[in-house]
Amino acid sequence: MANFNPSWKAEVGLNHVGAYQVSGQPYAVAALGCNNATKIEFPFVTRWVQVHVDDGPVRVGFSEIGVSGSNYFRVASGSSSEVLELKVSELWLYGIGVAEAQVEVVAGLTSIPSTRTSMGTGRPSWSGSSGVG
Repeated sequence: MANFNPSWKAEVGLNHVGAYQVSGQPYAVAALGCNNATKIEFPFVTRWVQVHVDDGPVRVGFSEIGVSGSNYFRVASGSSSEVLELKVSELWLYGIGVAEAQVEVVAGLTSIPSTRTSMGTGRPSWSGSSGVG
């Protein structure tokens, strides 16, 4: 039985309902200078994310190509996004028309390793998905 791997020892994945039913582990990054495409990497897959912009506006997306192109949404200066229930391992920010956009990102993390969002490229990202870039 050298290679025996019982199913009860399987790691959690993106469709593990229990990981999303519990409260998320807190995560926060503040005062980022986002005058170029800036990646926020989460150590675990998110349960939810919220972006607050002190000085902006800022493009928010899920890939560098997305925020540099047309697959993003905007958060205006002095406002916050809705709490977005998204399972992502990275978020991309791009300040528009300001020298140093100041942004805060708050998230609730699951127990799912960020590598679980790999889309076959080996990179933890939704990049290449329709609407992402």
